[in-house]
Amino acid sequence: MTFCSLRRCRTLALLSSALAFTSACGSDQSAQQTAAAPPPTVLVIPVTTTRVANIIELPGRIEAVRTAEVRARVDGIVERRLYNEGTDVKAGSALFLIDPRDKRAQLQQATAALNRAQAARMNASSVVNRYGPLVSRKAVSAQEYDAALSDLRQAEASVLDARAAVDRARLELEYTTVRAPISGRVGRAEVTEGALVSAASATMMTTVNQLSPIYATFAQSSSELLDFQQQIRSGALKVPSLSAVQVRLILENGQDYGIVGHLNFADLSVEPSTGSQAVRAQFPNPNRTLLPGQFVRGRIEAGTIGNGIRVPSRAVQISNEEATVSTVNSEGIVAKRTVELGGQMGTDWIIRAGLKTGERVIVEGWQKVQPGQKVTAKRARISGSTPASR
Repeated sequence: MTFCSLRRCRTLALLSSALAFTSACGSDQSAQQTAAAPPPTVLVIPVTTTRVANIIELPGRIEAVRTAEVRARVDGIVERRLYNEGTDVKAGSALFLIDPRDKRAQLQQATAALNRAQAARMNASSVVNRYGPLVSRKAVSAQEYDAALSDLRQAEASVLDARAAVDRARLELEYTTVRAPISGRVGRAEVTEGALVSAASATMMTTVNQLSPIYATFAQSSSELLDFQQQIRSGALKVPSLSAVQVRLILENGQDYGIVGHLNFADLSVEPSTGSQAVRAQFPNPNRTLLPGQFVRGRIEAGTIGNGIRVPSRAVQISNEEATVSTVNSEGIVAKRTVELGGQMGTDWIIRAGLKTGERVIVEGWQKVQPGQKVTAKRARISGSTPASR
């Protein structure tokens, strides 16, 4: 080995020793700094029980209070559509005109038949009036008089039959003007001018929906309903009368409808295919925001729970359809707890299960801590209170 090679090896050895020493010193300094760093501070609130609303959130669909299918009641050709599609109409408003000429002719024919029947009755009545005095004088036999009475009764029956035919012909003539059976919003026309409609097949012409007030129908699992009834029987849940139960709607775009409705119907039978029962609420709909067929979510305030738990929504973490909160024990150690959420009351979540009275929930700072980590817990400011060290 040459002198240069020996010198190069010694230089490398000295550099390696210096780097190792520097690294060791850096590690010791980092460890000292880590050990000296104080635990992070988080804000917590204690878990307490209070009377809270029992909010049940269910999927639902909007339905019209009344829906009338407008169908043809006479045969004929549609001459004109007399309304604007998608507008509000009053009960009795004209919607379509069916060619009335045939029905008008039938009415005239029935009127003529009535006139003949009335003339025949007048003649039969005059015969009876003439025969009356003659029977007592034996100028007319009793048999002839009875025959005259029989003719009068038949003439009177013919008049009633003809009058009924006139009424029927007049009614069918009125049916040629198709009118709205209820007040509401009329839909698009199912037939156009020139179409042949039939009374026998009850040709659909249009639909009228009453939109204010309006119904929202929800489906609730029968098993959940059994649990609900058990809570009522045990006294854990206080429920008002059906008509006093308030319901709020969440629209398809996530917005709150804003107008409060009330339950007005609960089905007593279970749908075999879904295992659910139907409940229905009624809502004012002054601006026609709610339309039949819309999907909504209903937040039903089904009574109150005496020992409910509420936590601020900012303390709840929701991921993969699982809700969790972070808690701090008496030694200041963080733990993550899975909870079952109920409904929302303002900015708070109602906790159905997963927390106990006296536990401390982190409301601020949970993002910067991990389970098992030691923290400094301070009382969060709630309702104007000053944060206090716990």
